[in-house]
Formats: sequence, structure tokens, C-alpha cells
Amino acid sequence: MDQLFQPQFLAPAAYIFGLRVVEMSLDTLRVLSVVRGRRAVAWVFGFFQSLLFVLAITSVLANLDNLLTAFGYAAGFATGSVLGMFIEEWLAFGHIHMRVISARRGSEIADQLRQSGFAVTEIPGRGRDGTVTLINANVLRRQVPLVERIASAVDEQAFITAEDVQPVRRGFWRA
Repeated sequence: MDQLFQPQFLAPAAYIFGLRVVEMSLDTLRVLSVVRGRRAVAWVFGFFQSLLFVLAITSVLANLDNLLTAFGYAAGFATGSVLGMFIEEWLAFGHIHMRVISARRGSEIADQLRQSGFAVTEIPGRGRDGTVTLINANVLRRQVPLVERIASAVDEQAFITAEDVQPVRRGFWRA
């Protein structure tokens, strides 16, 4: 068992782990690029992801006598998936459709969002307990926390949802 922790066994496992972390991070970003219709970016991510996969699997197969390489492969897969999610959140590509529903202060929320440069549409509606204001805004993903802060500062009881959208054409988008 002590022989597993010798440099000749640890080095290939660490190498494979590193390859898999980078490869799976690229895979996560590639899938999200495909979903968002970013073909060129998906192609680049896919090219490098597959290249790193070939290097990693070749290294595992070349070291079948070293159990640590399999663990490095699996740990790199899991770590890379999570790291890819963190990277994607940090980059925050894309657009989000946000809805804010307020029973008391919808017009004030809409005014505050407009003053901050967002295009919003107010729609009167009827909820369980009476009239509400439905506010729609399409924003860049990195702006979601700002919209949430503005709406919550005006009405802490506001109901806020967000979903991915892909702009098709025209309209006002805050850049």
C-alpha cells in the first residue's frame, strides 16, 4: 500500500486529475454554449475538450497497474464538472427574463428599474389576494443580482423569478 504513494504512482494520477478537471470544465462550458446557440464557442470548447480526453484516457490505459490513475480520472471528472459550473456562473453569459410580482409597490419597482436603465413592462394582474403588478424585464445574466436588489429594496415581499431566454430580434436591451 505504501508503494502507491511513491512519486512514480502519484505523478501520473495527478496529471490525469489535472487533465480531467480542465476537460470537464470545458465540457460544462461547451454544453452551455450549445444550449445558448453559440456555435463557434461550442466548437472551440469541444475541440480542446476531446483533445484533453484522449490524453487523459490514454494515460489511464498506459498505467493500468496504478490504481491511483483511475481515482485521479474519477476525481478529475467530478471536480471539473463543479468547477465548470463556477466558471460559467462567474462569466454569466446570456440573457435572463425576470418577472417581479408585487401586490403593493409594483409601479415603484418599475420606476426604480427604469431609473437604473432597465427596460420594464408593467402588467396589472389579479393574484390570490387581489390585484398585483407583474413586471417583466429582460436583462443580461450578470445584472440579475442588481435587479433583485432593486426590487427587494422597494418591496421585500415581491415574488421574483428568472429564466434563460435567447433574444431573437429588436427591442431594448441594456448593454
